[in-house]
Amino acid sequence: MKHILLLGTGGTIACKRGENGLTPLLTGDELLSYVPDAKAFCEVDALQVINIDSTNMHPKYWLMLSRAIEEHYDNYDGFVICHGTDTMAYTAAAMSYLIQHSQKPIVITGAQKPIDLDVTDARTNLLDSLRFASCERAHGVTIVFDGKVIAGTRGKKERSKSYNAFSSINFPCLAVIQDDRILFYIDDKWQDKRRVSFCHTLNDRVSLLKLIPSMDSKILDYMAEHNDAVVIESFGVGGLPSNDSVDFYETIQKWVSQGKIIVMTTQVTQEGSNMSVYEVGKKIKADFGLIESYDMTLEATVTKLMWILGQTKDPDRVKDLFYQTVEHDILWNMA
Repeated sequence: MKHILLLGTGGTIACKRGENGLTPLLTGDELLSYVPDAKAFCEVDALQVINIDSTNMHPKYWLMLSRAIEEHYDNYDGFVICHGTDTMAYTAAAMSYLIQHSQKPIVITGAQKPIDLDVTDARTNLLDSLRFASCERAHGVTIVFDGKVIAGTRGKKERSKSYNAFSSINFPCLAVIQDDRILFYIDDKWQDKRRVSFCHTLNDRVSLLKLIPSMDSKILDYMAEHNDAVVIESFGVGGLPSNDSVDFYETIQKWVSQGKIIVMTTQVTQEGSNMSVYEVGKKIKADFGLIESYDMTLEATVTKLMWILGQTKDPDRVKDLFYQTVEHDILWNMA
């Protein structure tokens, strides 16, 4: 029988209603009391790492989770992190970079409704997650939610209320869980023979600029001045405005020359970016060698930069590391 460690972080799954709305109160041990059927296939210990609304998630907590798993890695067959849904995709991506080549499963789950309600998705999600964490073929960081198993670098919350809140973006689901059975679509555990590695540093001086029509390029000035990297969410397949009233070209030129990292991505969820299509993207990328996220999720783009900048700020090295595929995070690389 598999031995699983459940790590509690709070979130809706652990909430109870208070005077000011739902707030995380239940511990990991209390969550487990709602899924007694798990005793049929695994033994579970609980560790309460933090107990927060996931809106308050921070890179320092990702490092805490990674350290907790590292400290207990040899003593358990798998790990389940109970987490709020709002920033779950960021945490799943971050853990994918902090813990690489794990032959043991590290599953992240949560719920749209608290586990103590009569009608909730929490008990199913938690039971499915414990089942997947107990599976011999499972490995690496994944999100398990609404019967889907999603690579940690490919998850995104696309619905704010529905049970099928999470999707796998630009990549197939790894598996599905139905009627207590796991059906794998991608079964690649045995392809990676490297030992698990843990990273202990993140650089959170990464910010996001979401373009809107008429935006002043001086906003980028401010963000680049106060951060080591800026991710720009552009329109469509990617480009930057340059006209009589707005000129991002000169702003990009200034900050790139000073060693700042500028990464281009798209506001469109599916199919990714390709700045070579239109003049507004092709010229500025060619002139300044901008990094492009292509088919990566925003969550993976942001957390990968934090992981990379925790190791180096050399622009060439940053670009090399960014385009190296980690846990299925980038496939379409035209760099």
